[in-house]
Amino acid sequence: MGKGRKGPTGPKGSMSENNGPIIEVRDLVVKYGERTVLDNINFTVNRGETFVILGGSGCGKSTLLRNLVGLMRPHSGRILVNGQDTTAMSDAERVEVRKKLGMCFQGSALFNSMSVADNVALPLREHTKLEESTIDIMTKIKLELVGLGGFENYLPSELSGGMKKRAGLARAMAMDPEVIFYDEPSAGLDPIVAAGLDALIRKMQSTFNLTSIVVTHEMASVRLIADRVLMLLAGKVVGYGKLDELQRSAHPFVKQFFDRRPDSESDNRDDYIRSLTGQ
Repeated sequence: MGKGRKGPTGPKGSMSENNGPIIEVRDLVVKYGERTVLDNINFTVNRGETFVILGGSGCGKSTLLRNLVGLMRPHSGRILVNGQDTTAMSDAERVEVRKKLGMCFQGSALFNSMSVADNVALPLREHTKLEESTIDIMTKIKLELVGLGGFENYLPSELSGGMKKRAGLARAMAMDPEVIFYDEPSAGLDPIVAAGLDALIRKMQSTFNLTSIVVTHEMASVRLIADRVLMLLAGKVVGYGKLDELQRSAHPFVKQFFDRRPDSESDNRDDYIRSLTGQ
């Protein structure tokens, strides 16, 4: 391979660990009132890798995502983006950092009254002083990248679920971010469309050396896209590392999650009775 910037080679042979961390989370604690939702979370995300956050419902995945994006302030701890502590920044400074981050929402979050092109162009119109002709060109390029060339004038209601996800990714790419966050990208998609979206995530990573942080519980997607994985249980880290390392973990919950085994019927019954009695 010639000289120049090299992208990741994929889950089986990622080069991203040589690129150093782009995000560092240190001793992160998040509380809702007196309830601790994230408890002493520590991890790093390397530049150019696809980093997956796994866990069951209510484990703290979405809360962690909101903190990484800078939409929440933690109770304590630090989140460093390119070495800058976002938890110590003013609101205005955090807005500037967020301009370098892209976000793909679970429901795509497209504005139904706006065309696909206008949805993608919105961040450029809001946050830059580019000429409209330049914005039009950039919008078309981003739509071509996600396979939506020719759909500029469609409304979101005229798109399929998978196409909406792709349009959301095009909008997340509009500002040429360094990191893209995905919140349950495969939710609501059939396996074939979901696999196409997984392939697109890897394509964006390898083409642009993008860092991707994906919150999901879809194991088929995890096996296709993950360079490294963080697994949460009740707000604590119970697994952290490469996928094959977690698959060999002796932790009971990690084994149960990867083996796709349900809780025992007696445990479910006891939990249900306790929820009714408050004991």
